[in-house]
Amino acid sequence: MKIAKIVSSNSHLDYVARILDTLDTEKPPSSTDFGFGQFVSIQVETDEIIGIIYNSMLINPEYSSFGPRLSPVMENSIFSPDYLNEQGLLVGIILLGTIADKTVCSHGVPRRLIPPGQDVSKAKRDSIDRFHASENGGVKIHYFSQLVSNTGSMAVPLMESIIDELSNNCTPEDIKRLNVLKRSLIWQRALGSMRL
Repeated sequence: MKIAKIVSSNSHLDYVARILDTLDTEKPPSSTDFGFGQFVSIQVETDEIIGIIYNSMLINPEYSSFGPRLSPVMENSIFSPDYLNEQGLLVGIILLGTIADKTVCSHGVPRRLIPPGQDVSKAKRDSIDRFHASENGGVKIHYFSQLVSNTGSMAVPLMESIIDELSNNCTPEDIKRLNVLKRSLIWQRALGSMRL
């Protein structure tokens, strides 16, 4: 399911996408499709680049427009059909890695550049599972340091969200390992909040 289009980037890993609305599609995504911690998929040629939503930004150019309004907002579609609603929602996406040719998964910095206008889709469950599957059948999160160093204050809650999602489809041994990581993150967040 398509949820957004790439509009800009802050770095090779940090992209900004605009959520599709009624001007883009008859059935725009619901708020549950692009929430915090949602895994996304971006198809670039034969590679599926996996990312995750870590931030959101609102666009509202009308907020600073203090001029008189010639017609109410509801009548703009009749009297001014060329008027576009420029309000929107942007999301920040951190890239986590690549699934090349639907088989080879690599965590880390994707080699490909994502062009503006590229579709962003909600990642399918099988892609998420394949991307996180290690060679021995366990769970891997080799993008951990990349994610923590690029998402700032959102890193800990984002990792907690990832751990919660991955815990639903893994072995009891992996659940124990993920819980140790989660407790460590909670402890780090508690210590960080104590510093003044």
